[in-house]
Amino acid sequence: MRTDSRLSRVLHALIHLKQAEGPLTSEALGEMLGTNAVVVRRLFGGLRDSGLVASEKGHGGGWALAQPLEKITLLDVYRAVGEPPLFSDLVSEDHPECLVEQAVNAHLSATLRDAEAVMLARFEKLTLAMLMRGVKLPVLRGKASRKRS
Repeated sequence: MRTDSRLSRVLHALIHLKQAEGPLTSEALGEMLGTNAVVVRRLFGGLRDSGLVASEKGHGGGWALAQPLEKITLLDVYRAVGEPPLFSDLVSEDHPECLVEQAVNAHLSATLRDAEAVMLARFEKLTLAMLMRGVKLPVLRGKASRKRS
């Protein structure tokens, strides 16, 4: 099963937007993230709707931060990308009539809910600026380099 990496990919892109000298195009962000510009536009649409980024059309346009990194929490970004699953599906429903499977699933489900609550509480306290403490990145000049960071 493929894992959902939307959250980490968008966090990566948002931090690079801070380092950019101007807006970055969907194509430049797609190249940086190793994905298609259409995927970037789809992901960033939710960020724009949440007020985290702004988009400018036309020559010299692209995506830019709408808020400083100090004001954007991981929870904000998590919600803006559609609240992807935080954990893989650990619950099996191969034999729903089995009492052992029912007991295991009940405990696993409760534990996963508890872990998710703790994780989301931590997301609410972490800003993108906190993620960047001690990291020095080069300034991006409109186009992403061919190398991914």
